[in-house]
Amino acid sequence: MSSDRVRNICFHGVGEPQRELEPGEDVYWVKTDQFEAILDEVASWTVPVRLSFDDGNASDVEIGLPALVERNLSGEFFLLAGRLDTPGSVDSPGVKALRSAGMRIGSHGMDHRSWRGLDDKQREAEFNTARAVLARAADGPVDTAACPLGRYDRRVLTELRGRGYTRVYTSDRRPARAGSWLQPRYSVRRHDTPESLRAEVLAPAPLPARARALAVGTVKRWR
Repeated sequence: MSSDRVRNICFHGVGEPQRELEPGEDVYWVKTDQFEAILDEVASWTVPVRLSFDDGNASDVEIGLPALVERNLSGEFFLLAGRLDTPGSVDSPGVKALRSAGMRIGSHGMDHRSWRGLDDKQREAEFNTARAVLARAADGPVDTAACPLGRYDRRVLTELRGRGYTRVYTSDRRPARAGSWLQPRYSVRRHDTPESLRAEVLAPAPLPARARALAVGTVKRWR
């Protein structure tokens, strides 16, 4: 694997949810001890790693932030502007706490919906209004984004580039080139262990699997 590659590891919810989950969302919630064990595992890797958190759950601040600080790690938190200050989600003081601790803030949009097929009003809300809301809460610029539900296409990427986003993260489960604008990630799931994640992320994938992952990403970018 080329030395210019980075592994992006993404968490969602940690511990017990404090809000009603969307259908299928529970797959991406992990127990606190599981999260900490995986965090320790990832911190031990000798390859470049970037950590991120999606959805803006309250556990980002209550569990994720202190665990990162304790291990001298940093992360990027992709928050949902429409959930800001709602029960079970990060609140405005929490955004400032993340920023004050040296964490980065990115946009996950407004309403946790697919960015494919949006009309003009929806695109404005998801790409511009959400970013402005988060920037006010963070008291600083927000110029990165993570695609909700892992869904995107050529029009979504074109919109994000045109609106000045400097980096965009997906959920395509493969290594990324460190300097690339589009960054695939591995989302941690409830059945993952430190050992299973290490095997998937660090072991060279068989050639057919690599070709399949590349083909999937290409189809998403050009459809």
